[in-house]
This record gives sequence, structure tokens and C-alpha cells, in this order.
Amino acid sequence: MTVDKSAVSWEPSERLVMIVGNYGSGKTEVSVNLALKLAAAGKKVIIADLDIVNPYFRSREAGALMEAAGIEVVIPPGEQQYADLPIVVPRIKAMLEPAGEDFSIFDVGGDDVGARMLSSLHQALAGGPYSLLQVINSRRPFTDTVEGCVKMMRMIEESSRLKVSGLIVNAHLVDQTTVDVVVEGYELAAKVSAASGVPVEFVAAMGKLAQAPEILALDVPVFAIERNMLPPWLRTGKKQDSSEERPGNVPAARTKPIFRP
Repeated sequence: MTVDKSAVSWEPSERLVMIVGNYGSGKTEVSVNLALKLAAAGKKVIIADLDIVNPYFRSREAGALMEAAGIEVVIPPGEQQYADLPIVVPRIKAMLEPAGEDFSIFDVGGDDVGARMLSSLHQALAGGPYSLLQVINSRRPFTDTVEGCVKMMRMIEESSRLKVSGLIVNAHLVDQTTVDVVVEGYELAAKVSAASGVPVEFVAAMGKLAQAPEILALDVPVFAIERNMLPPWLRTGKKQDSSEERPGNVPAARTKPIFRP
């Protein structure tokens, strides 16, 4: 069935949304954009930064922007917000049952290592409704094939003890992203959906790409996003030194949760 893009305003089917994906998939950018879009639509939104993997691109870095939009941002208090350790605050457990028309969004750390944090919430969820959405970027290692995407999904599910309920297409090469890159990403995700039985929820596209006819022709909603997450050398204006760790090349060191499921 063809989707009428002129009438589409994608909204999660559940009030509790957990967004996962492998390193470099762009899941934090999607999480922040989703929070901002829901808030702009008059929804009350709470977002928790549960990323224990990537020190550069965490939703807490866009905390001021989201708070200005009326979004509650849950992060460890004080200087602990800059720690790489997953410090869980009581507010997170309260988010498992959003009140009324509220939305709770969990921005979860990359791949199965980051998803392990969710396993501690397994019993608290007690089979309650949630959306666990896996972001797929076909231009990243390990998720450039159907087999790789499905393997990543199963690893995340095993680690989190939760089932992935939907796929988000976020194929990009940052500023070098083209229409062909986005369409290619959707085509891969459609094959992953057929292989796993997990539906594609929407295609994320940056700026003007979201209005490209080839992308609007896809049979899923198109979610226009803006770039809010920047590496520290762009946020501060400092020149990147060649010795600095670059997110596109070297992932952050893995850390283990300080609690047990």
C-alpha cells in the first residue's frame, strides 16, 4: 500500500520508545530529532541518555536544546553526566510507564554492549507495551548486508532480553549523503524486514533529501531530521588534532554496566 506522504506525521505506536543500533548508525541523532518533533507537536517528552559506548555522540550533548523545547532530559546528576559509566537514576524506572499521553524515549548505547543496559529493566517491563527500534545505516560496517543486520538484531535481543519491534532506516554519509544512499538503505532494510518479520517504521532523511521524489516514493513514512549532534571539535570550534580519536574510525572503549540484571 502506498503511503500518502503529504499526510504522514510519524508517531510511535507505543509511549515507551527504546532506540538501539550499532556504532555509527545515527541512533542518537534519530532519538534527539524524535524527541524534538514530538515536543513540537505538543507532546510531553522525557528522554533518557543510556549510551555507555560513545563519548562523542550522546543525547546529553543536545540537552540544552531539548530542554529549551520543553523536553525533560534524564542524565546522571552533576559531573557524573560526563562519566562513561552507566549510572542509573530512579527517574529511569519511572519512565517505563509513561503517564497519560507522555512519551518516554531511551537513547541506548551502540550494539549489543550498549543494549545490555536494558536487561536490567527486563523484569520491570513485565511484558508491558514498548517499541524497541533498531536503527540501520547500510553504510556502516557490520550492517551493510542483510545477514549483518539480522545478526546485529539477534545480538541486541539476546543482550537486552527484549525483542526488536521495528526498523528505522538511517542510511547516510553525513554531508556526502545522496538520494541513492538513502534509497539503497531502504532497500536493504526491506530485505532485513522480510528475513526477520520486523517491519520498517520509517526512513530518516536529512534536510532537503526528505523531499526528494525518489525518497517520497518509498512505501514507508519519511522522517525529516536535522543535524544536532556534532563532535566536540565542531561544537567548540577547535581544530581537530590528528591524534584525537575520531568516531568514524575508532569506537570508544567498551564499558561494562555497574549493575547486574
